[in-house]
Amino acid sequence: MGYWKSWGYFMRGIRPAQLLAFSTSSTAATLPVTMDCVRDNLGVDEEIGAFVLPVGATINMDGTALYQTVAVIFMAQFHMIDLSLGQQATIILMATLGSIGAASVPSAGMIMLIPILESVGLNPAWIAIIFPVDRIIDMVRTVLNLTGDAAVSTIIALSEDRLTVVESAES
Repeated sequence: MGYWKSWGYFMRGIRPAQLLAFSTSSTAATLPVTMDCVRDNLGVDEEIGAFVLPVGATINMDGTALYQTVAVIFMAQFHMIDLSLGQQATIILMATLGSIGAASVPSAGMIMLIPILESVGLNPAWIAIIFPVDRIIDMVRTVLNLTGDAAVSTIIALSEDRLTVVESAES
């Protein structure tokens, strides 16, 4: 497994998919480009990429879960409300489940904030505080989700010995 280059090699290999994900804010829209990048630039076996990436695009939304958790805690702190440990655990659980159930479309994470806020007794209208910056945050978290999906497919291909040597990961 000595041929695996570096983190920079990985990032150069998925750059085209990341740029498209940043502009569209949708991992589903970026899926064909992501599959091409991991296959052609990183050497992931097509069968592994064809299974892992669509599953990741629909249920592996790490960026969305992190965003929802941080956003709800921020809104509570902004309104000077102390959350109990139980409420914080509820937020984490709801954000995780909400990110799995969220659609892979722009700003789906924002809509999922409403039930999370309500689950801990906070006002759902508070999403207006973060609404002006949500589009930018959505673009960044989509790149995070896509990068995680590509990393998982690469790790699985490496562990199954189905990762081939690619001379250059340049786009």
